[in-house]
Amino acid sequence: MPSPLPLADPAPADGMLPSSVLAGAGQRDFGVYLHVPFCRDRCGYCDFNTFTASEIRGVKRSDFADQAIAEVALAARVLTAAQLPARPARTVFFGGGTPTLLSTDDLARMLDAVREQLGIADDADVTTEANPDSIDAAGLERLAAAGFTRVSVGMQSAVPHVLATLERTHDPENVPLVVAAAKEAGLAVSLDLIYGTPGESLDDWQRSLDAALAADPDHLSAYALIVEEGTKLARQIARGEVPDVDDDLHATFYEALDARLGVAGYDWYEVSNWARNPEQRSRHNRAYWTGQDWWGVGPGAHSHVGGVRWWNVKHPAAYADRLAHGLSPAAGRETLDAETRRIERVLLEVRLREGLPTDALTALGRRAVAGLIADELVDPGAALRGVVVLTLRGRLLADTVVRRLLPD
Repeated sequence: MPSPLPLADPAPADGMLPSSVLAGAGQRDFGVYLHVPFCRDRCGYCDFNTFTASEIRGVKRSDFADQAIAEVALAARVLTAAQLPARPARTVFFGGGTPTLLSTDDLARMLDAVREQLGIADDADVTTEANPDSIDAAGLERLAAAGFTRVSVGMQSAVPHVLATLERTHDPENVPLVVAAAKEAGLAVSLDLIYGTPGESLDDWQRSLDAALAADPDHLSAYALIVEEGTKLARQIARGEVPDVDDDLHATFYEALDARLGVAGYDWYEVSNWARNPEQRSRHNRAYWTGQDWWGVGPGAHSHVGGVRWWNVKHPAAYADRLAHGLSPAAGRETLDAETRRIERVLLEVRLREGLPTDALTALGRRAVAGLIADELVDPGAALRGVVVLTLRGRLLADTVVRRLLPD
């Protein structure tokens, strides 16, 4: 089941924000995330806030769009009351779950609500996630007509036994068909991959890379499998039913991935993300990585505006009930102090290709850079220019780099 919400202060019932969010607002972009919490099946590795039909009896998927639209209207009221400057959304992202389990009409209505209530920039990056078996050519054409610009397809692997371990139910042969149909509809395409699944060999991973590159996407994301506590996969590993994850093999997979993508013309711009050119990078994710503002709509969605962070109740029934009674669905929130924001900046920006300016570090952190250069974790030329940029080895050991840049 999904992990519990963090502990923090209670959120106000009306969702109103403090005046502190105004500071620097004109220099921050604004985006919108819409979390659709429904999945056809629960994958054994997943601890996202998602629900299958058997887990949410009494909640109708067909009602969700109206509930999300109600929260979008709440967002407009709260942002206006805070006297924030008008900032059309530069990015809109539908995630989940599987957003494309909703009808394309519902997705279009939700996007229209964002456009009408909050505004969407003319050049906005508007993305939806999709599984290869949850969308077809006609649906992709309708999404493009509604204003979507990108689809992010959950491929994960091209190898049946790897998909079976992950409990992914789609036919891998559908992936190139969906990619081709999306391109025909005028949408940019990203493929999401997972590496390091128990039982996955290097040959298996190379097969997945072959298939991903043959589909010719504009963008790829690839994530090492993390076995989250409380998931079915964690229990299977604990019982010895499947082998544990091999961190050394993760590194081998990543090196193979980076080499293959480099030859194919993709550049890394964040440790887990590659694109053919800067225009095809995910601007929505970059907003998270660089501390911009966004409103998260939906059960369990997180938001951040001007150093105030909050998160919604997780269950769809509780979410619907709060909105039906005119209340904010927020379950808790926190105001980040300057040091917390600095630490989060280090954690996230060091993973970017353009790197982390050393002026974000304390004196102790800056002194650690020389040792990181000596250990071939940080690019020496960039460091001389006052920026911490990870080498390939540094990307493999990014958590180690962060710990050394943030000494106790």
